Amino acid sequence: MAVTFEDIIRNEKISKMVNQSNKVLEMIGYTDHGPRHVGYVSRIAGEILSRLSKPERRIELARIAGWVHDIGNMVNRKYHGLNGAVLLFPILCDIGFSVDEACEICSAVGSHEEETGAPISDISAALIIADKVDAHRARVRMKQYSPNDIHDRVNYAIQSTKLTVSGGNITIDYTMNDNASPMEFLSIYMTRMQMCEKSARFLGCSFTLRINGVKLNRWDT
Repeated sequence: MAVTFEDIIRNEKISKMVNQSNKVLEMIGYTDHGPRHVGYVSRIAGEILSRLSKPERRIELARIAGWVHDIGNMVNRKYHGLNGAVLLFPILCDIGFSVDEACEICSAVGSHEEETGAPISDISAALIIADKVDAHRARVRMKQYSPNDIHDRVNYAIQSTKLTVSGGNITIDYTMNDNASPMEFLSIYMTRMQMCEKSARFLGCSFTLRINGVKLNRWDT
């Protein structure tokens, strides 16, 4: 029987790795990377492939990759995708994944960072988009919130996010208040949005970025 997404979220070892990774990033001042973030990425990655009518197992593998994609942060923020892929492979095989499926998940995890990654499969492309578009005030750790920190300020300014897949286009809509500007958003999210464009193209789609209803990019397949 194939390993399911529910098996993964119930796995004690993986849960501890997700939580430890989030704790490490909290200690060095990063936004939330725990169950809230990986849950969002998991859901959105699956929805992207579902909207594109991919096979059910590809959708489930994308959801699984979303849940485990950040566990490498427990080693170090730098190269966390690569570290996570190396850590995951023997664990996934021990849980019961076939070698082929473990390879698919680890390839996606190892390819999701801006510095070293690129879309290399439908699972990978969906994971990248889902991860990079997750900007929202819910990610801000309020005990550490600083208006002088541009990451905190930009994320806290984002009141809602909506990702849609329709007519060969993947669109992310952000609603921001005046606590931060679209220019500030782009100063920290530009390379992530460019990676989303590349990933959408891999999936045969275009990618649209809108903030407060204004389209900020022009890119077509």
